[in-house]
Amino acid sequence: MNLMLTGLNKITKDFHARSAAARHRILVCAGTGCLVNGSLKVYEAFVKALKESGLNAIVELKQEEEGVFVSRTGCQGFCQIGPLVTVLPENIFYTKVKPADVAEIVETTVRKGEVVERLLYIEPDSQKMCRTKDEIPFYRKQHRFVLSNCGAIDPENIEEYIASGGYRQAIRAYLEMSPEEICQLVFAAGLRGRGGGGFPTGRKWDVARRETNTKKYVICNGDEGDPGAFMDMGIMEGNPHSVIEGMIIAARAIEADEGYIYVRAEYPLAVKRLRKAIDDAYRIGLLGKNLFGTEHAFNLNIMEGAGAFVCGEETALIASIEGKRGMPSPKPPFPSVSGLWGKPTVINNVETLSQVPLVLAAGPEGYRKLGTKESPGTKTFALTGHVANSGLIEMPFGATLREIIYGVAGGMTSDTGKAVSDGFKAVQIGGPSGGCLTRDHLDLPIDFDSLKTVGAMVGSGGLVVMNKNTCMVSVARFFMQFTQHESCGKCVLCREGTKQMLALLDDIIEGRATMETLDLLEDLAAAVQKGSLCGLGKTAPNPVLSTMKHFRDEYIAHVRDKRCPAGKCKALVRLTIDPELCKGCTLCATKCPVGAISGEKGKPHVIDQNMCRKCYICVEACKFKAIKGD
Repeated sequence: MNLMLTGLNKITKDFHARSAAARHRILVCAGTGCLVNGSLKVYEAFVKALKESGLNAIVELKQEEEGVFVSRTGCQGFCQIGPLVTVLPENIFYTKVKPADVAEIVETTVRKGEVVERLLYIEPDSQKMCRTKDEIPFYRKQHRFVLSNCGAIDPENIEEYIASGGYRQAIRAYLEMSPEEICQLVFAAGLRGRGGGGFPTGRKWDVARRETNTKKYVICNGDEGDPGAFMDMGIMEGNPHSVIEGMIIAARAIEADEGYIYVRAEYPLAVKRLRKAIDDAYRIGLLGKNLFGTEHAFNLNIMEGAGAFVCGEETALIASIEGKRGMPSPKPPFPSVSGLWGKPTVINNVETLSQVPLVLAAGPEGYRKLGTKESPGTKTFALTGHVANSGLIEMPFGATLREIIYGVAGGMTSDTGKAVSDGFKAVQIGGPSGGCLTRDHLDLPIDFDSLKTVGAMVGSGGLVVMNKNTCMVSVARFFMQFTQHESCGKCVLCREGTKQMLALLDDIIEGRATMETLDLLEDLAAAVQKGSLCGLGKTAPNPVLSTMKHFRDEYIAHVRDKRCPAGKCKALVRLTIDPELCKGCTLCATKCPVGAISGEKGKPHVIDQNMCRKCYICVEACKFKAIKGD
């Protein structure tokens, strides 16, 4: 047996023995969302409370000893009810845990084996108390595949990743498989890039493999820049070794000896955990020279990006690593032929690379049991917006919006967060590069090809759910403002076209537009798509075009009727004073900067619509909520 494999088996055996001796384990979520809500203080409170109770608090499994093992995990997905705590082996799942709750958990659950009911998750509809994750619809209706270890293991403990089967497929790739066999297996499994394009991963690898250059690179694209997206962050924080193992396998497939993980500097926790994971992998011999007893080497570096959205495009990312300004380059040549410093380079995003060890372990037939024929496997989504349950989720390709929104997400909510039975209006899928889906698409299978038929795309995996009170013109403007700001400026049509599109949208929501504005906006969007070099410019008009297609009546109402149907565009809202609520206090008239409000003291006031400038100062000043917008 290979010495490295023997070593990993010993690490696995020792870790399981030490874990079993601990009797109890407390998992505290330490993803970014829970950390912001104070989970680190909860962790510290557990250590302190256990010691004060006379129990042995184990914070690092160095030996077999009886006690309570307290450890931190990555993101568990259900961020809005954090900090989250799981007590094993009972598998009791607690929500919104505060340091003040810890002593009660230790006494009630750890000592007595009973449950602190007030900290359990309660289903809003049935009012059922859920003791475990598996009972909660948010988790039960997902299929956590690539996220299976996120929230279940300590991301900073390489031994636990190894004990869960980690790095076995990397060893197999180097000792039992040829580069060609790896490429063929990944292609046969149907793994497609999860960064947005959906290109077959095995085919991309095979192109680089066939290149004869002796120097090749593997790059992990962790430059996740879509508004509201945090899928890659969750994986890098919660299971960094899966990314590293995927890169090691990719390096073997194309015969590369060096790699880079390109991470946004805005993800400091991900950077910290990746750096530790890389250091630990070098220490054990999983990176560096003579990998697994072979003549092959693979060295791994981290590059922190400055937060430019365009650097998510592979040629712009390459330029950034080379020390140049992050701007895209024409293709061909593609990076697989001439990439980093002119050498053959494979670039995959975080989620794609994390899938690779799982693909090898399952094999093509096993992997294809999930998803659809043309889009096998699962996809992670950052679920946000007007839904009861938001967070990081994972679903098989082929799942529908209805299953996600009314199953995993628990249904729609109002602007104030209250549950509503029929409030769905639209979903923006794929971030600024994606498109808008409506009620007509609730039962459309979500996969790479189905979404293309309706002018949308999976993108990186953002899902922004909107209720009936959402102004779709404002939504289009939001995404256009983002892409216009993030344009690198290289292409005239992208640089100037997105700026003019934003100006036209401003005209629409501020009441200056005419019907000709809509025609000009569509013509300009088509020109930006055709004349832009990279994916940013080519997809920037998507939110505008898709909202104009599905909600053209809203655009027409803004332009022709000077009215925002959702009542969200301030310039188009007509402010009036309810005479039954107005007390005649004169405060609104005093505050109005243009003198548009008149009336006698003690009697209802009125607003001169011709003079009103929609500054909303009167609305903020009125103590009786008498001023309304329609």
